[in-house]
Amino acid sequence: MPSVNRSYAKLVELAEAQQGFFTTQQAIKAGYSDNTHPYHVRAGHWLRHYRGVYRLAHFPFPEDGEMMGWYLWAHNRAQVPQGVYSHQTALSVYGLSDIMPVKLHLTVTPGFRRSRPIPGVLQLHRARLAAQDIVKLRGFAVTRALRTMLDLSADQSVPFDIIRQAFEEGTRRGLVTLTELERARTLPGLHPFLTDLLRTP
Repeated sequence: MPSVNRSYAKLVELAEAQQGFFTTQQAIKAGYSDNTHPYHVRAGHWLRHYRGVYRLAHFPFPEDGEMMGWYLWAHNRAQVPQGVYSHQTALSVYGLSDIMPVKLHLTVTPGFRRSRPIPGVLQLHRARLAAQDIVKLRGFAVTRALRTMLDLSADQSVPFDIIRQAFEEGTRRGLVTLTELERARTLPGLHPFLTDLLRTP
C-alpha cells in the first residue's frame, strides 16, 4: 500500500520537527483522512494529547514534556501559531531561574478563542508580541529573554531578585543584547526597578 507508506513518511517527517507531535490538520495534509484518526488512536499508533493534537506513539517522550503539544493546540485552523511561551515558563526554558512554574505560561493574541474551557495546565496571557520579541527554540516559540523579564516585572509575578539574577545571567550568556537594551530603555511605563536594572550594562 504505497499511498499509506507515503502518508506515514510525510507524517513522520513533520512530527520529527515537532518532537513527535502533530495536529489533525497536519495528519490530513499528510494523507490521513479524518475518519481514520480514531482507528490510529485505538490501534496504538497515535497518542491523543488533546482534541486535535496527537503524538506518534513510537517517539520517545520529549525532554520538554508536553510543551510542543500545547504549542500546537494554540495554532489556528490555518495552522498559524497563536501562542508563545512566556513569563515563568520562558525563564525556565532559558535556564535563567530555578522556579518550576505550576502552569505553562503562554501569551496568545488578544483575539484568541477556543470553544472549550482552557485546559488547567495552561496560564494564558493576552498581548500582541512583535516579531523581534520572539525566538524559536526546540520547535516552539518563546519570548526573548529580555521581553520575558519585562513581562514578569510588569505583572510582578516573581520577586524582583529573581528578575535581577535572570538579567545578570542572561546578559553574561549573551541572551540580552545591547540593541534590545537600548530599545527597552525607551519603553513607557517601566517599573522603577526595571529602569535602574536596564542602566547597568
